[in-house]
Amino acid sequence: MKKPPSPQLSVVLPVYNEVDNIRPLHASLMNVLEGIGRSFEIVYCDDGSDDGSGETLRELAGSDENVKAVFLRRNFGQSAAIAAGLDHARGEIVVLLDADLQNDPADIPKLLAKIDEGFDIASGWRRRRKDPFFSKILPSRIANRLISWVTGVRLHDHGCTLKACRREILSGVNLYGEMHRFLSILGHRMGAKICEVEVTHNPRLRGKSKYTIMRTFKVLLDLPVLVLLGSYMTRPIHFFGSTGLLFIFGGVLCGAKVLYEKIFQGDQASENAFLLLAVFLALIGVQNIMIGLLAEMMTRVYHESQEKKIYAVRETINLDD
Repeated sequence: MKKPPSPQLSVVLPVYNEVDNIRPLHASLMNVLEGIGRSFEIVYCDDGSDDGSGETLRELAGSDENVKAVFLRRNFGQSAAIAAGLDHARGEIVVLLDADLQNDPADIPKLLAKIDEGFDIASGWRRRRKDPFFSKILPSRIANRLISWVTGVRLHDHGCTLKACRREILSGVNLYGEMHRFLSILGHRMGAKICEVEVTHNPRLRGKSKYTIMRTFKVLLDLPVLVLLGSYMTRPIHFFGSTGLLFIFGGVLCGAKVLYEKIFQGDQASENAFLLLAVFLALIGVQNIMIGLLAEMMTRVYHESQEKKIYAVRETINLDD
């Protein structure tokens, strides 16, 4: 049987207990997609829903061959649901969208226009966010500023799910933890051109929000992992070695202070707290350098045993794939 041609556009939506939102969202989504003049598919990924969302998705997929449904065995989390949807999407361009009706499908053409201009990722910016200020907006703003500062990718809203991406950028990206929120940063590591587009954000009218303040802390815990795997994946000794040298330098300064007070002030070194601090910092520094050496060996084994490349190719000319 001949395989059907790949669509130009795939819309991927993670779904978890959104039974009241799926049908109105689908109707709005179809209205937008049918008017943009591109072949498309809609990939819903049910993340272990137990409220009837799965049955609704089965009905939609059964009545339209452009609607695909992926059902996970249990609730694995939003990153896993997005990853599963991406693995089954076939479009040249992929749009990510939440299923809670807070993202507006009418913004999809604006994102696609930026992709047509030559950008690889068009990321949504919920500038006028319709959420509680202290429990959602304020923690999000703090996290966004921290993420932009640490990673160097200056976006106002790293957490907005609504994005349009070229498929070749996503092919080299693996999502773990809450890493779907860092999709633009992961793309940036692959050399993607990124822009930000102001999008509409609607208040939640149906269903229960899955966002809690703990998700902000989980994102912040994933941030050092992102930095390590992104900037230092092929040179971990630079990450651990640099911090180790800083600790050793601190130990040397503390030791110099103890020596100075011993020689010029006659203080007893054994009673000086800075002596213990000097030893402690030096030991931590040496341990960091040793961890860096071990990580360097593991990195080399990882890349060489699996023939992993340390680069990503954008394009070739007159070369076989």
